[in-house]
Amino acid sequence: MQLNFKEIFTAFMVLFAVIDIIGNIPIVIDLRKKAGHIQSEKASIIAGIILIVFLFLGKSILNLIGIDVNSFAVAGAFILFFIALEMILGITLYKQDENASMTTAVFPLAFPLIAGPGSLTTLLSLRAEFRTENIIIAVLMNVIIIYIVLKTSSKIERVIGQNGINIIRKIFGVILLAIAVKLFAHNIKALFDIA
Repeated sequence: MQLNFKEIFTAFMVLFAVIDIIGNIPIVIDLRKKAGHIQSEKASIIAGIILIVFLFLGKSILNLIGIDVNSFAVAGAFILFFIALEMILGITLYKQDENASMTTAVFPLAFPLIAGPGSLTTLLSLRAEFRTENIIIAVLMNVIIIYIVLKTSSKIERVIGQNGINIIRKIFGVILLAIAVKLFAHNIKALFDIA
């Protein structure tokens, strides 16, 4: 087991930016109003399980359909690029299903809000570059933060306000954009075996 704190920190930051739990606080508050209660522990644990299972089985699923990790990572870089644009420009490119079941807040929260297409693609993109144990630690760190944010979402919104949330989103959007470019450059080289 080789723990690399730089890898852990980078993977943590990438996932944190993609999951964008701070930026999703208004959605979380809206869900709480509709459902009456949010099961923070359950939502965080289920999201963590989905992310870790996909980290291990995602590559096998890709192999089954004949796609290599580098190709998937390049596709992931594009998704990160568009998520970053959404965050920076304040536009919505990806429309989420408004009719998601509200019977329990776990499903719209854990999937697709936290463990959604962006974060699952990101995991495989990171796996092409980082060691699995470092990514798992980064996922667990994110799950802890997601739990804290879900538990204290109303307080956070009151403290930092909508403007604060918007500023944080834009900062993480720029970081994510830079990561998307790096991910694309690294994997496109591997894809075409450019020296």
